[in-house]
Amino acid sequence: MDRIEITKANKFKGEFYPPPDKSISHRAIIFSSISKGKSIIKNFLRADDPLRTLNAFRLLGIEIQEEGENLIVNGKGLHGLCEPFNIIDCGNSGTTIRLLSGLLAGNPFFSVLTGDESLRTRPMARIIKPLREMGAEIHARAEDRYPPIAICGKRLRPIDYTLPISSAQVKSALILAGLYADGETTITEPAKSRDHTERMLPEFGANLSVEGLKIKVRGGIELHSTEVSIPGDFSSSAFFIAGALLIEGSEILIKDVGINPTRTGFLRVLKEMGADIKIQNTKTVAGEPIGDIHCTFCEKLKPVSINREMIPSMIDEFPILCVIATQASGTTTIRGAEELRVKESDRIKSMVLELRKMGVDIEEYEDGLSIHGKCRLKGTTLESYRDHRVAMSLCIAGLIADGTTTINGISSVNISFPQFFDILRKLTS
Repeated sequence: MDRIEITKANKFKGEFYPPPDKSISHRAIIFSSISKGKSIIKNFLRADDPLRTLNAFRLLGIEIQEEGENLIVNGKGLHGLCEPFNIIDCGNSGTTIRLLSGLLAGNPFFSVLTGDESLRTRPMARIIKPLREMGAEIHARAEDRYPPIAICGKRLRPIDYTLPISSAQVKSALILAGLYADGETTITEPAKSRDHTERMLPEFGANLSVEGLKIKVRGGIELHSTEVSIPGDFSSSAFFIAGALLIEGSEILIKDVGINPTRTGFLRVLKEMGADIKIQNTKTVAGEPIGDIHCTFCEKLKPVSINREMIPSMIDEFPILCVIATQASGTTTIRGAEELRVKESDRIKSMVLELRKMGVDIEEYEDGLSIHGKCRLKGTTLESYRDHRVAMSLCIAGLIADGTTTINGISSVNISFPQFFDILRKLTS
């Protein structure tokens, strides 16, 4: 059955390695495939979303082998991809469909990208508009707003483009298109979004530079193979950080987690709320900072106010932050987060509806919400809306709720974290 029953936890202790980083796993496959030679990817995330990217490149003619825990990608260079013999199914993965759109726009063949019911409602005009400015021939459903996306690859020209919203996916799509453009493409962000593309591509030999919010990439430079070691996923770790803060007597150690500052706004907010979180054993691997995260129960959490500038560095942690905010003494407000309405679900509405069922005093705004704490949560039947981050957040809420909490639609967790329930059982038993 696609549901789980959760009861209040009286223990939350232990240490574990989180799953490999999802964002970096996608990029490792993409960059290896368009590089010349054999790349080795260590610690690849074998979850639904990154596997969609892996299978897409097999359709595009790239040979990818498994050797133990490693992937061996036999890259064919910038111009080595082949026209796919079938439609590329991106499943639920926004990263796959958006980054591939940028990449395929510069490859001289026809391709079609689609996805599941949820992905086919996610906005694509944000990539189609700038790609057309680069000379791409690209079309999508509903007046170019939604997938499926059809692409006839063309020779691209460089552009100087300012993103209307901060988006690592849109930015990365344009960087990939820029690899195929004649000259230098410049992309400017309104605020810093996650920068895994900018950190990793130079490891493959790309001519890419970053100056503040401005990224420049020069096209026509062949990439070379390399070895990529993928750190633990911070966004997946966030659910267990929350569990430790909320369950009395907790103490956990999460090992080898990526602590890229463009991803860890959540930690900065939690420290402002009074959380005792320590980063230990820090190091840098392939341009990415990594460390162990130690956290314990926090008896008194303070409310916070989150504004638009803070959202990009904690975009994936919004659902679990809502759960934490229910236990803060006062009102936590999150504004400037309308982008969350077009994720795997409308995450603002999803969390408002489900937390209200648990007895939370919560107000919804077009661009966010307010949560009035501290609330005593009650167990009930909840819906995940087939959104993996909503499902996992509600599981953590169930660990502090009175009675039994039933969560429907938990198979969505496989999108990013197939081992989630195993680790949850280990820490609570």
